[in-house]
Amino acid sequence: MNVEAPWRGNNLARQIVVLSALSFMIIAAVIGAGAFGNTAVEDQQDGALSTNGSYLAPAGPAFSIWSVIYLGLIAYAIWQALPRQRTNRRQRALGWLIALTMTLNGLWLVTARFGTLFLTVVVIVLLLAALGWTFRVAVRTREPRGGVVDSILIDGVTGLHLGWVTLATVANTAAWLTTIAPASWEKAADAIGIGVLVVVGLIGLAIAWQSSWRLTPALALAWGLSWLAVERFGGEPRSTGIGVMAIIVAAFVLLPPAVIRILRLLRPSVD
Repeated sequence: MNVEAPWRGNNLARQIVVLSALSFMIIAAVIGAGAFGNTAVEDQQDGALSTNGSYLAPAGPAFSIWSVIYLGLIAYAIWQALPRQRTNRRQRALGWLIALTMTLNGLWLVTARFGTLFLTVVVIVLLLAALGWTFRVAVRTREPRGGVVDSILIDGVTGLHLGWVTLATVANTAAWLTTIAPASWEKAADAIGIGVLVVVGLIGLAIAWQSSWRLTPALALAWGLSWLAVERFGGEPRSTGIGVMAIIVAAFVLLPPAVIRILRLLRPSVD
């Protein structure tokens, strides 16, 4: 009896599911971008998801990071579909999880188009949890890595996805709360926004620490925070306090892993 046959079937199924999840995500992204006459994401939900939807929404250029994340996920899906990756232990541990994150990514876009703002919060929280778990498995699994390509397409892309969605979850939740909160709450918007950014900074530092100071989540988070600052300084609603805090938190999140990674390059023995 060929005991390898069931594993081959499961591994092939995993590769197909990853490609299917990617296809779903790309179709949802194309529709979400406003193709085929649809309303773009920033104009959906009565504009709540636009750059002026809340005090914690980043400026428009921040969202260009999706192009990098999507290209990375496309490259991963093609790479993992190669025959030599079929029985790879790292792929067995992570393929299904990455497929889940791509599916939730696409589901968020579908929810933004056809669902409610509250449902977008639910889906993006699920996406954040899935990315957190996937990244944890990626950096802690004992299965051997497959070189630079493996590190970039699994650890790197998942890290960027996680870092960006961390901030996107905050912005999405703030947009929803803005639509349901009493108008009187706006008087405390600066204080609330600054407090939330402090928590974001602590979360970003915790992600770096738990991942042995991987840099990509911090890069994505700092990128989003920097554009959040730009929007608060020059856009609406304007808030100098939140803008300044966003810059401080971006530095707080980015500098520790960057310095540690540089030290490790200079002194490989440093932990």
